[in-house]
Amino acid sequence: MTRVVQVPASFDDRTFDQFAEACGSWPPDVRLLIDARQAQWVSPYALVGLLTTGQALADAGCPQPLFTAPQSDDVKRYLARTGFFSHAEGLLEVHGKIPKAASGPTDALLDIRAIRAMKDVHDAVRGISDNATRILVEQLGIESKETYGFGMALSEACQNIVEHAGTAGWVAVQSYTWRRRLGRRVVVIAVSDSGVGFRHSLEASHARQYGERWGDGAAIEAALIQNVSRFRDPGRGQGLAYIKRFVHQWNGKISIRSGTARLSIVPDWDDDEPLAEHLPFFPGAQVQITIPAPGAAAS
Repeated sequence: MTRVVQVPASFDDRTFDQFAEACGSWPPDVRLLIDARQAQWVSPYALVGLLTTGQALADAGCPQPLFTAPQSDDVKRYLARTGFFSHAEGLLEVHGKIPKAASGPTDALLDIRAIRAMKDVHDAVRGISDNATRILVEQLGIESKETYGFGMALSEACQNIVEHAGTAGWVAVQSYTWRRRLGRRVVVIAVSDSGVGFRHSLEASHARQYGERWGDGAAIEAALIQNVSRFRDPGRGQGLAYIKRFVHQWNGKISIRSGTARLSIVPDWDDDEPLAEHLPFFPGAQVQITIPAPGAAAS
């Protein structure tokens, strides 16, 4: 048997829960057919989430999922440009005509990169250097000296995969106009892995102090708000603390989803809820960092 998992027409962090719910119980007891034919917009968060789905199913010993490519030529070209189809090889059985990856200037600071070891983290940070000035400075108005902080935030987000996930992950960094709320340019860092998740990573060292409150939401809260770490070494757990400071400096947003919960630090220009629990389960952890161009929020 096969379960059809419909990809939302606009597939991003807001509609990701629909996708997770369509996947059903985990691990699925049937083969998944991920139907993206009607997709009109796919965000970096959704792209790395799709790859995470394939990796998680492989880790669980499930049949490789089928994936029907979008019918929209624009969306297919975008997926090809980001390297999605290349990374999907061996994880998703892709059906549909796939365009060749285009070359030339893009709005991506970093196309999709696999993160498996610290070397991959360092390569990812170096990979944004060519486009950092053009996009961060020219499009977002961020001073060139501040691009170092952006690279550090990217590094810390990726290091969480290496130190906590126990499996591969992906990262993508892109700039686009956020019309829904801001009406101005943003840069988005999207990171996803299919690993053990925040709850399992922190359970042995922190579950007891939370008692009955312990769960996915409490685990994310401990890591993001209280800066705790599963490592006992002094100074550990400061990666997310750095990201929070950087996000606050630029009036940005960070959102972390793990298991059945999502916790966000929400700026005044966004209407997301800070904590969402009892969500459809999805493996590992997904992080989105959004940095807007300076300016007044759209009314």
